[in-house]
Amino acid sequence: MKDTRSPSPTHTEPFIMSPHHCPDGETEAQREAATIRSPSRARPHPQPEATLPGRGHRVLVGIWGCRRNSSARPCEQDRRRDWGHAELLEVLEARVRQLQADHVSEVTAKRVDVAQLPGAGGSQPPKKIQAGDEGTALELSGRWAQKLDKEKIKMQERKPQVEMKLQQLEMKLRQRAERQARKQQLRVEPQLLSEQLADRLQRWEHSTPRSPWKEQLARLLQEAPRRLSCKEEHGPSDRVSRMRREGQQQRLLAFLECCVLVDQLPLAHHVLVMRHSRSRQRRMLTLPMFNTVLLGWARKGSYKELVYVFFMMKDAGLAPDLLSYAAALQCMGRLNQDASTIQRCLKQMAQDGLQVQELFTSLSLCRGDKAALLKAVRRAEPTFRPPPPSPPSPQVNTSPLLRDVYDKSHPESYPRQHLPLKTLKSLFQEQLSMEMATTVTVDSVEKAPPLTREVMQARKTLKKLRTSWETELCLALRQTKASEAHAAREGRPSIFPYLCLLSEEELAQLLLQTLQVLPLQGESLLSLAQQLGLRIFSRHVVQKKQLSDEVQALQRRYFKYLRLLASDTRMVVSHLPRQYWEALGAPEAPHEQPWPLAVVVQLGKQLAEVLVQTVKMPGHLAQHQGTHNLIPVLYHVYSFRSFRQIGILKPHPAFIQLLETAAERTMTFEAAEVPMLCPPLPWTSPHSGAFLLSPTKLMRSVEGTMQHQRLLESCPPTNLHGALDALTQLGNCAWRVNGRVLDLVLTLFNEKGCPRLGVPAPASEAPRPPENRLPAGASPERKAELRRQLARCLKVAREMHSLRTDALYRLSLAQHLRHRVFWLPHNMDFRGRTYPCPPHFNHLGSDLARALLEFAHGRPLGPHGLDWLKIHLVNLTGLKKHESLQARLAFADEMMEKILDSADQPMMGQKWWMEADEPWQALACCMEIAQAVRAPDPTAYVSHFPVHQDGSCNGLQHYAALGRDSVGAASVNLTPSDLPQDVYSSVAAQVEVFRRQDAEQGVQVAQVLEGFISRKVVKQTVMTVVYGVTRYGGRLQIEKRLREISNFPQEFVWQASHYLVRQVFNSLQEMFSGTRAIQHWLAESARLIAHTGLAVEWVTPLGIPIIQPYHRDSKVLINGGIQSLTFSSTGDTSQKGLTFVSVHDCFWTHAADVTIMNQVCREQFVCLHSQPILHDLSRFLVERFCSGPRSTNVRVARLLDMLLSVPKTGTFNLEQVKHSTYFFS
Repeated sequence: MKDTRSPSPTHTEPFIMSPHHCPDGETEAQREAATIRSPSRARPHPQPEATLPGRGHRVLVGIWGCRRNSSARPCEQDRRRDWGHAELLEVLEARVRQLQADHVSEVTAKRVDVAQLPGAGGSQPPKKIQAGDEGTALELSGRWAQKLDKEKIKMQERKPQVEMKLQQLEMKLRQRAERQARKQQLRVEPQLLSEQLADRLQRWEHSTPRSPWKEQLARLLQEAPRRLSCKEEHGPSDRVSRMRREGQQQRLLAFLECCVLVDQLPLAHHVLVMRHSRSRQRRMLTLPMFNTVLLGWARKGSYKELVYVFFMMKDAGLAPDLLSYAAALQCMGRLNQDASTIQRCLKQMAQDGLQVQELFTSLSLCRGDKAALLKAVRRAEPTFRPPPPSPPSPQVNTSPLLRDVYDKSHPESYPRQHLPLKTLKSLFQEQLSMEMATTVTVDSVEKAPPLTREVMQARKTLKKLRTSWETELCLALRQTKASEAHAAREGRPSIFPYLCLLSEEELAQLLLQTLQVLPLQGESLLSLAQQLGLRIFSRHVVQKKQLSDEVQALQRRYFKYLRLLASDTRMVVSHLPRQYWEALGAPEAPHEQPWPLAVVVQLGKQLAEVLVQTVKMPGHLAQHQGTHNLIPVLYHVYSFRSFRQIGILKPHPAFIQLLETAAERTMTFEAAEVPMLCPPLPWTSPHSGAFLLSPTKLMRSVEGTMQHQRLLESCPPTNLHGALDALTQLGNCAWRVNGRVLDLVLTLFNEKGCPRLGVPAPASEAPRPPENRLPAGASPERKAELRRQLARCLKVAREMHSLRTDALYRLSLAQHLRHRVFWLPHNMDFRGRTYPCPPHFNHLGSDLARALLEFAHGRPLGPHGLDWLKIHLVNLTGLKKHESLQARLAFADEMMEKILDSADQPMMGQKWWMEADEPWQALACCMEIAQAVRAPDPTAYVSHFPVHQDGSCNGLQHYAALGRDSVGAASVNLTPSDLPQDVYSSVAAQVEVFRRQDAEQGVQVAQVLEGFISRKVVKQTVMTVVYGVTRYGGRLQIEKRLREISNFPQEFVWQASHYLVRQVFNSLQEMFSGTRAIQHWLAESARLIAHTGLAVEWVTPLGIPIIQPYHRDSKVLINGGIQSLTFSSTGDTSQKGLTFVSVHDCFWTHAADVTIMNQVCREQFVCLHSQPILHDLSRFLVERFCSGPRSTNVRVARLLDMLLSVPKTGTFNLEQVKHSTYFFS
C-alpha cells in the first residue's frame, strides 16, 4: 500500500556502501556472527526517514541506502524460532568455554538464574559440620576431586573431537537459519529491500566490539565455508564439476541478458532473487549477472530496484566494479538525483580504488548511457570533463617474419579498390540493408518446367498450405511462449526470453524456410536444432545492433575508412587498414557472447518440435490414400551412424513430391552465407571484423568449443596483428564472375550435367537398383549381394544429390552476382589455414568453382604477363610437368591454334581444353590468352585473370627445410635445377621398383598391379602423409583412385590398396629420412602429451596460439608453417601494392606481378625457416607440459626425455631456395 505520510525534508539519501567496507574496522563475517549470536542486537536502531526525489514512497535511510518503510511485522513463530537459535548458540558457547578452561572451577556462566524454592515446612536449612566429622568430609571431598580429575582428563581427550563437531553443528545451524530467513525474505518477487535484510545490515552496522574468544569463533565461522569450498575444489572430480559450474553460469547469464533485451526485466529480477534465496545456487551467481540486471533497472530509472540488486550483490560476497557503479550513476542521472547522493557514490568508488575517468575510458557504453552517466557526474562535480579517447597503442608485432611489414622507414603502397568513394558508399548501404534483412532471396538457375496444369495446381496447393501453416505456427509459438514463461516464473529451466527475441511471424518464416531446404534423406535432429538456434542468435545480434546507435556509428566510421581504399582519394598514411580503422574512433562495443551450446540446442529442439507437431497436410496428397485426414509433413525416425543411434527428422515423400512438382525457382540464404557487396570490416580482434552486423569468429571451430576463443582472447594483442592484417588484406580483394564460363556451365547443368567435366548430373540419373525379385529359396550369399547393390545405389544417389545441390547453390549465386563486384571476407581454422567466410561461392574448391571467378581489378600484362598466362595454361593441362619454363612456353606457342579454337568454339570445336587436368580453368585461360594476343598491344591489355603459383608438395618442402635434408630438398625443388623435380613421380617410380621386386618373388597383388602404378594413384597419399594421414586413410585414398581405373580388376582393389599404401610409406622413408625423423618425434611427443590427458598446444612463429581438438602428430606444425608463410607473404605483397590471394599453399596474383610474388615467397620461406622452430617448439612444450607439480609424474618424465631429444638437422643451405626457379611454379 502506498504510504501517504509526508517525507522528512531534513535528510538526504546516501548511496549504497561497498560490500567489503564496514565501519569500526570489523569484517562482515564478524558482524554477521555477532548478529546471529546476540539476541540483544536483534532489534535494529531507528533510522531517519527520507523520500526519493520524484517518488511518493516513504523510505528509511541508513548507511546502506534506502528501504521501504514496511508495516509488516514478523510472526510470533518466526520470532520464537530466532530466539531459540540464539539460546542454543549461548549453550554451545558455554560448552566451548568449558572445554577451553584448564580447571573446572574456572568455568563461568554469563548469567545464572536461581529458581525460587517454595516456603514449605518440609524443607530444612543446611546444617554445620559437627566436630569429628572433618575426616569424613575430607574423604568425601577427595573422592569428588579424584572424580573431577578423571572427568577432566576424559574431557581433555575428547576436546578436539567435540570442537570439530561443534564447529560443524554451528555452521549447519547458521546455514539453516539463513535458508529459512531467505525463504521468508525472497519468496515472492520483491521490488524494494525487505525488512529482514535491512535489519540484518543494520545489525552489522551497529554491532559492538567482541571479546577475543568471540573473534576466534567468528573467524572459524568465516573460514569454514572457504575451507569446505577448497576441499571440494581439489576433489577428484574438480575439472568436471568446474566445467559443469561454468556451463550453468553461462546459461544463466545468457538467460538474464536475453530477458533484459526483450524487456522482460521483472522476470530477470525474479530469477535472480530466486537463485539468491538458495544457498547452493547463490554460489553460482557472478558479478556480470548482477551487472546485467543493474543496467536494465538503470535504463528504466528504477532506483529502488537497483538498490535491492546491490544489496543482493553484497550479500553474495561480490564487490561492485566499474560497470556496477556506471549503472548506479546512470540511474541517478536519469532521475536527477541530488548531488550529495552522487558524491557519496563517487567517494565510495574512490574507496574501492576506482577512478571516475575510468568510467569513460574503460567501458563501452551507448550514447544514451554515456549522456546519463556524464549528467550524474557533473551534478556532483560541475567542472568535470570526460578524458579524450586514448590513441591506439603503438605496439606492433616484433616477429622477424613481419619486420618489413611494420617497418615505417619505407613508403607504403597498399592496394586500393578500383571503385570511387561514392560508389563504395552506395555499396555499403546495400550490404547494410542486406544484413539487416538477415536473408537474401536468389533465383534458381535450374531450368524452369513448362507451366502445365499440374505444376500450377501444385504451386497453388503449396501456397495455400504455407499460409495455413504460418497461422498455425504463430498460434503454437504463442502457446509455447506461455508455457515457457510459466516455467521460468517457477524457477525451472526455460527458453522463454529466447523465444521473445523474434516475433511469432519471424519465427514461423524461419521454420518454413528450414522445412523448404530439408534434404530428402532427412536431417539429424541435433544438427537441425543447432542450425535453428544459431540462426536465431544471429538475428538477435543484428537486431540488438539496430536498436542501439551502433549502426549509425559504424556508418560514420566506415565512410572515413573508405577514404583509405577508394580509387579517387589520395590519402598519404603510414597505417595498415587495421591500424587506420583503430585510429578512426573508440573501440567497438562489447561483442555479443555466443550462447552456450546447450541453450542453442534446447531452443532449436523446441522449435523443431513445434514444427513437427504443427505442420500437417491433407492425407489425399499422399499416394494410395484417399482420406482427407491431416498427416504430419515431418516425422521422427532413428538411424545408426558409427554404432550410435541418432534421431532424424525426415519429410514425408508426398511433401517432397509436391515440392518437385511445383518446381519453385527461388532459394533463401543467410546474409552471412553470401559474398559481401562492399569491402569487409578490418579484423581488429578475435571477435570484430568481416561482416558489418553478422557475428563472425576469427577462428572457426566446432560449435560449443571455447578453447580456441579463450586462447585468442588471452593472447597479447600484438601477437595477433600479423594474422589480423593478413586476413584483412585477403578479404579486401575484389572479385567478379567470369560470365563466359558461367554461360557454358549453365548450359551443361541444365542438360543433365557432365560428370566428366565436373558438372554434376541430377539424382534422376543415378543408377537404379535391380528390380528383379529374389526367388523364395535364394541363398544367403545372393541376398547379401543384393543388399550390397542396394546400398551402393543408395550411396551413389545421395552423393549425386549432394553434389548437384552444391553446384546449384554455387551457380545460382554466381548468376545472382553477375555484373556485380563482391568481396570474400576471410577467417582461419584452428590450424591457421585461411578460408573465405561465405561457404557456397568462393575461390576454394573444385576446378569449376575456381574458373567462375576472376579479379574485379585488372592490371596491364606488361612485358612478361602474356608469357606467364601461357605457362599457367600449360600447368593446368598437366602435360609438361617435367619440362622447363621455356619448354612450357614453347609448347603453348605450338598449341596456339588449339588454344584459340577452344576460346572461340568451346563446345563445337576441337575441344582441346576438355583433355586438361583442370578443364574449366584451362578454358578460362584460353579465353584470356585469345583476347590478349588479339589486342592491338598485348602488353597494354588489362587482364583480370588470376595466375597461380603452386608449391611442389609444400608440406614436404617445409619438412625438408626444418630438417635441412639435402636429399629431400632436392626432391621438392628447394635447390636450383634446370628441370623441375616431381616428387609424386619419384615416389611412384620407387613404388614401382618395390612392386617389380615383389612380383619376381611371386607376390600375386604385385603382379596384378603391373602397369597400374602412376603418379595420379599415389599423389594424394604423398601430399597428405605430411599432414598426419594414417595408413588407413591413405588406403582409402588409393582405393578410390584404383576404382576410377576402368580396366583394373575390382576384386583386387582392397588388396592392392593395402599393398600400395605400405609401399608409399616405405618409399617416403627412404627418400626423406630427415623428414620421417621429425614426423616420428612430433608423433611421439603428441602421443605422450595425450597420455597425460591434455591436448597439444603451441604457438606459431607469428605468435598465434594453437590448440588441437584431437590428438594427432605433425599436422598442426606443418599447417602452422604454411599459415606463417601465407601471412608474411600477404603482408609483403600488399605493401608492394600487389593483389594477393592464397588457397592454402597455392598463391594467386595478376600475371604482371608473378615475378614479384615469387621473390616475396622465397624470401619469406627462408626467413621463416631461419628461425629455430623445432627448438622453440621443444622449449614451449617443456614449459607447458613438463613443469610444475606434474613434473614428478613418470609419464611426464618420459615426455620430457622425448621433447628434449630434438632431431638433428642436416647440411642443406636455405639460401639456395632464393635461386630455385621451381620452388613455386
